[in-house]
Amino acid sequence: MNFSWLIIFIFIAVFLEVPVAFSFIAGTVVYLLVGQTYPITVVAGRLGPGLDSFPLLALPLFVFAGNLLGGSGIAKRIFNFANSAVGHIPGGLGHVNVLSSIVFAGMSGVAMADAAGLGKIEMEEMQRHGYPVPFSAAITAASATIGPIIPPSGQMVIIAVLANIALDKLFLAGFVPGLMLGVFLMVTIYFMVRSGHVKVDVMPKEPFSVRLANFFKAVPALAVPIFLIIGLVTGVATPTELGALTCLFAIILGIAYKDLTWHSFLECAIETAKTTGILGMLLLVASPFTWLMGVGNVGIQLQNFMMGLTTNPVVFLLLANVVLLVAGMLMETTVVVLIAAPIMFPIAAIYGIDPIHFAIVMLINLLMGTLTPPFGSLLFVMMNQTKLTLSQMFRAVAPFYFPYLAFLVLITFVPSITTFVPRLFGA
Repeated sequence: MNFSWLIIFIFIAVFLEVPVAFSFIAGTVVYLLVGQTYPITVVAGRLGPGLDSFPLLALPLFVFAGNLLGGSGIAKRIFNFANSAVGHIPGGLGHVNVLSSIVFAGMSGVAMADAAGLGKIEMEEMQRHGYPVPFSAAITAASATIGPIIPPSGQMVIIAVLANIALDKLFLAGFVPGLMLGVFLMVTIYFMVRSGHVKVDVMPKEPFSVRLANFFKAVPALAVPIFLIIGLVTGVATPTELGALTCLFAIILGIAYKDLTWHSFLECAIETAKTTGILGMLLLVASPFTWLMGVGNVGIQLQNFMMGLTTNPVVFLLLANVVLLVAGMLMETTVVVLIAAPIMFPIAAIYGIDPIHFAIVMLINLLMGTLTPPFGSLLFVMMNQTKLTLSQMFRAVAPFYFPYLAFLVLITFVPSITTFVPRLFGA
């Protein structure tokens, strides 16, 4: 049985809304039964090693830390700080939305958490000031994609484990691209408002005393990404240990603010268990799939195929961008990573492409897919909050595809944007 039939089987199962984990495991079992090359007991034997990874411990820790910080009343303080900083610029609350997402990204790193949690506060405030609902929803969805780029990032942990990349390097590589994406989005908002495409009032600049007070209230939130950077560049702790320390910081902060109760603590723990349980299950069932690709020489066959098409790394990157962007439009981000990472990273290495650079390129492509129909997970989150139709959301998000594509092209063809910081600090 050809391995491509296994991938087609998984795609069909996912499109038929079979749970992703069951799609992977069912496809693997069917492949072994039909192929009869290896015994079906291989599946059971390969499940355990799928989660046998120390860096993977960082995933539940950072998710838990993000939930705890969200439950500590920090989201409103972040919004007030961002409003004081950039609310007076034309397009005010749109810039506030983006800046809030940048700060929140340093705590959560989950796009859905940003869109559903902080996004709710942002949407309510924008609507209160007369911002069009589609415009507000589009900004909230686009800015939420910054979360998985700026560490801590759950998607980065998964990519690092599957592609065997040092997690501290990958974390450091995400800071500059994440900030750049925020700038690209803010410039787009500015010109949309200045050109009259979106008509909103310019907000007055807040008094210095108010801005200073909001800054001090947001200092704990601002300290989290700084704490992570210092920990990573100095090497005093691994990303996993930093995740544990961030959880401790979040608990202390919640108690100090008197916003974290025993009930809310349990809710954060339950939500973390649900999120990491889903991701853990996906990684678990992907292990036999990855093993089959290895023993079936799938990677070598694809390498030979790509080298037959082109020996130019630039052409390979262009083809990879197209494949990943289309895959991200059709499937959930984690599913694409589970399938594509074991295949594409070895091929990228043959072309001499830095794995850190390729990881960021892959992540940005897939995040853009979350804003694009027909799957567009972030579009559906915002549709649920605003009751907009898919066509309304698509039209509202459309202007932000241009800066996103420009950003993707820049990251693709200027690798130093992603590799400069890890090399600077010798991570």
